[in-house]
Amino acid sequence: MKNKAPLQASLLCIALSLMVNSFTVSAAQPNIIYILADDLGYGELGCYGQEKIETPSLDKLCREGMKFTQHYSGSPVCAPSRCVLLTGKHTGHAYIRGNDEWRERGEVWSYAAMNKEPNLEGQRPLPAGTKTIASLLKTGGYTTACVGKWGLGAPNTDGVPNKQGFDFFYGYNCQRQAHTYYPRHLYRNEERVLLRNPEIAPNTKLPKGADPLKIESYANYQLTDYAGDLMFDAITGFVAENKAKPFFLYWATPIPHMPLQAPERWVNHYVKKFGDEEPYLGNKGYFPCRYPRATYAAMISYLDEQVGLLVKQLKEIGVYDNTLIIFTSDNGFSFNGGTQSPWFNSGGPFNSAAGWGKCSVYEGGIRVPLIAAWPGKIKPGSESDHISAFWDALPTLCEIAGVTPPADIDGISYLPTLLQQGNQKLHPYLYWEYPEAGSSQAVRAGKWKGIRKNISKRNMKIELFNLEEDMRESKDVAAANPEIVQKIAKIMQESHTQAELERFRQRALGDE
Repeated sequence: MKNKAPLQASLLCIALSLMVNSFTVSAAQPNIIYILADDLGYGELGCYGQEKIETPSLDKLCREGMKFTQHYSGSPVCAPSRCVLLTGKHTGHAYIRGNDEWRERGEVWSYAAMNKEPNLEGQRPLPAGTKTIASLLKTGGYTTACVGKWGLGAPNTDGVPNKQGFDFFYGYNCQRQAHTYYPRHLYRNEERVLLRNPEIAPNTKLPKGADPLKIESYANYQLTDYAGDLMFDAITGFVAENKAKPFFLYWATPIPHMPLQAPERWVNHYVKKFGDEEPYLGNKGYFPCRYPRATYAAMISYLDEQVGLLVKQLKEIGVYDNTLIIFTSDNGFSFNGGTQSPWFNSGGPFNSAAGWGKCSVYEGGIRVPLIAAWPGKIKPGSESDHISAFWDALPTLCEIAGVTPPADIDGISYLPTLLQQGNQKLHPYLYWEYPEAGSSQAVRAGKWKGIRKNISKRNMKIELFNLEEDMRESKDVAAANPEIVQKIAKIMQESHTQAELERFRQRALGDE
């Protein structure tokens, strides 16, 4: 009898060990799909209060998952926001801190010149060896894909997607090329794929003498191969080919970034819904458009429809239950190219006027929607006010994939929030700097938001807002809270490091 207890205990330990090992082996790594909209405002989805634009698929995804109400982008413009997302470093530490078209190469803004010479395409490249979400997940056994708009490395450089951790790329390498949804070419990996579209350069106005009220006058802006269709075909193909192994899909759709171009069936749907309207003649950039409001709404509903079709595919091939889907936007609502953000209330609870969205560090420029759905893991219909930002995506996805993130990142995993278990670490503050448009800095610390604008003109004054009482940032309370302003000034000083690239250095902040 004395020998049985140790034997039974030993057998129990072996059995428990086998159970643990069995769970580890059978618990497959989830597929991860990160969908990044382009210039989608906080208030442009139904589940975030939008009343004019229909987004049933994303609203359903929100009901089946978690809605974040205090999530922030990496920057108020495209390229730096994507750099922050992929590297986990905020713009005080990131390599790319603004849009950099690398103008010293030549005629980078000439659409015709770019089509002839690939070396004029693209933006300033990420350096070789940059640790991105994709390269890190590859070490964990993931097959990786980027489909959509890149903007972090021109062709023939170390910054192209295939050299930054992505096994597959399809879409626009260059942000400027994405200023038309009917381009002359897209890229499949590092090779150009020629399309059946004639060369109609962005900012081409209506033909001389054309009647702006007639739809046929806009024929130059509705061509043959719509990039959104082609990129979605690449997405569904990648998912089908990789259904038997864990994959990471970074879907960086250019929608709803200007220009106003959308499938006719969706435009007609909203023309019927909204009625007739004044045409947009191209005076604020991009292309003219007969029905600007209807077309803008059509673009977002078209994207929403694609999200629904992707979810349907995941279910049909039997991988939906083991897939995490995250949907967000790279920055806030736009102000040019015929958009009418105040009419749509694109900022939601924030100011929707020009100057308060994209290119600004006000809430409308950097607070963005984030929806996360993961069957059996994320509680349906849940909502979180956890304060998070793009630089948190890398450690979150690494934790999910079982990969160790780099030590020099600024992000904190929000997986405990997604699963509603464990202790969620909090940021003492969030920091942004934007060296363009006069240069600005912003800090979010609890309920406080501090903003410094026009730094290039040596302005060091900080505006202070209490977001709990003033979400629209309409009342500067800096004078009444000097100690808070002092703390935010110290955070701004400590969070900024001199940029590696000369273009992003700021002499007023002490850069050489």
